[in-house]
Amino acid sequence: MKEVDLSRFNNDWYNPGAGKIKRLLWFLINGLLFQSRINAFGSCKVRLLRLFGARVGYGVVIKPSVNIKYPWLLSIGDNVWIGERVWIDNLAKVTISNNVCLSQGAMLLCGNHDYKKVSFDLMVGEIKLENGVWIGAHSIVCPGVICASHAVLSVNSVAVSNLEAYKIYQGNPAVEVRDRAIV
Repeated sequence: MKEVDLSRFNNDWYNPGAGKIKRLLWFLINGLLFQSRINAFGSCKVRLLRLFGARVGYGVVIKPSVNIKYPWLLSIGDNVWIGERVWIDNLAKVTISNNVCLSQGAMLLCGNHDYKKVSFDLMVGEIKLENGVWIGAHSIVCPGVICASHAVLSVNSVAVSNLEAYKIYQGNPAVEVRDRAIV
């Protein structure tokens, strides 16, 4: 039986889409102003994201202790709420549409590893959250997942496949539990 050999891991093919200096500057700013418990003005955070290449709409709320890997791979619509301790690990493009809520501790993970390979290869996939999606506290959206319009991922749930519009999902892996009716 074969075993994983991490000495064979090689992700040289992966390109985060920015040079070393830009990545270093973002690492510092992300650590000082985004991941910090100090709540810098939201407008300042939005301007910094735009400066680093993110597309950011209006009315965006970004709470303290948020971690964003690469803003140049991020698109955020209007009236989006990003709660405390949210982690956007966007090794690939993440699109967050209008009126989306990412509750405390939610994670958008664009990267994973191929556990079937001896070399434990890196795999990446884009994430798309359509209008009105709510990602519950401490929930995880995995690489390649699309959360369709107004889908809800309940607290502590894990989306490993696409979520249908106006449906509520719960569990690990998340399964549909009911319709979402908005009154």
